[in-house]
Amino acid sequence: QVNLVESGGGSVQAGGSLKLSCAASEYTLNTYFMGWFRQAPGKEREGVAAIYKGAYTHYPDSVKGRFTVSRDNAKSTLYLQMNSLKPEDTAMYYCAADLAPRGLSPTYKYWGQGTQVTVSS
Repeated sequence: QVNLVESGGGSVQAGGSLKLSCAASEYTLNTYFMGWFRQAPGKEREGVAAIYKGAYTHYPDSVKGRFTVSRDNAKSTLYLQMNSLKPEDTAMYYCAADLAPRGLSPTYKYWGQGTQVTVSS
């Protein structure tokens, strides 16, 4: 069983920054492929970042250049640095883990409970 707990969400004005954290069960980051997703009310869940066991990362065009995923294996924590935030980034943000490389597809097996990000104009 993998436990994932997100934190760091909040309210920010457009153009601002937030850094999300995802505390994972021990050894998760060394073993699992990880992703960050978001879901706004009435919309489908979409991937915003994926990181593979090495250093390879993947982003959709909507956040490329603004969001950066990273991890600290020693702290078993995954991060999502979000800069130049826009109102359309408002959503619940989730981290996810899977033994298979799911990329930006919301088909990961393990999910956290989410943290809310609200960007005002």
